[in-house]
Amino acid sequence: MQQVQDSPLVSVIIASYNHARYVEASIESVLAQTYPNIELLVVDDGSKDDSVERIRALQELHGFDFRVQENKGLTRTLNDTIARSRGELIAPFGSDDIMLPDRIARQVEYMRGKPEVGICAGNVIEIDGEGHIYRDAKKLAGRRLDFEDIFLDRKPGAPAPTLLFRREAMEAVGFFDPNIRLEDLLIELKITKVGYFIDVLPDVLVKYRVHEHNTYKNYRFMLGAVLDTYAQFSDHPAYENVCQTFRRSMLAKCARKDKHLARELLRQLPIRYWNHKVIKAAIRSL
Repeated sequence: MQQVQDSPLVSVIIASYNHARYVEASIESVLAQTYPNIELLVVDDGSKDDSVERIRALQELHGFDFRVQENKGLTRTLNDTIARSRGELIAPFGSDDIMLPDRIARQVEYMRGKPEVGICAGNVIEIDGEGHIYRDAKKLAGRRLDFEDIFLDRKPGAPAPTLLFRREAMEAVGFFDPNIRLEDLLIELKITKVGYFIDVLPDVLVKYRVHEHNTYKNYRFMLGAVLDTYAQFSDHPAYENVCQTFRRSMLAKCARKDKHLARELLRQLPIRYWNHKVIKAAIRSL
């Protein structure tokens, strides 16, 4: 891709694992960006399907950086790839999602002259496995998030597929924690904890694909990963309340689909955190 003076290099990193059905559309959406100064790095993390063949065919046409490795997991793959990337700005991107053509251009322009913004994000449209619109974008205003906003869930968060990181902000916190498998929440908290802000644009930037393997649908995984993340901030005076409020929200989500987990959460949730939603969830789980 042509380099342009005064346009910071953006490193887009796609870590692919068994997404043969979607990965070509994801890569092509990066190649179609209107922003002129992008390096694309794609890593296949031990896929068992035909992802490698599909990616290699595109790589031969377009010449982006592509490597194949044994499975290391997402966070380790991201850290390794960031270490050899050259961009001033970094966009980890899901191999099942699709960027809108002006996504990177809008975010780079917004971050220009705002060194306090460690992460820029935006809005998403949800699509299904066939690429059809599953749910329209939420009508949310632009917002600035600090640590308290995220930890206490005071404002709508930053959609993970849209995150564009300032490299120096990532360096300040040591990049992704390989021991935490839900990578985005922890790094958002760490980056805002050291004084940067996350600015979320109202613009729709990404088509987020909803399918049976989405991480958020694995309730037990989400519960453990989020609580492990919160545990890194256990000295915060609201720590217990944050954990119990999250358990309460997970209880409401899994009462019908994972009754065993719902009953576990009921046992863990002190009575003082019960409300009418908890009672309804308890009835459903029983």
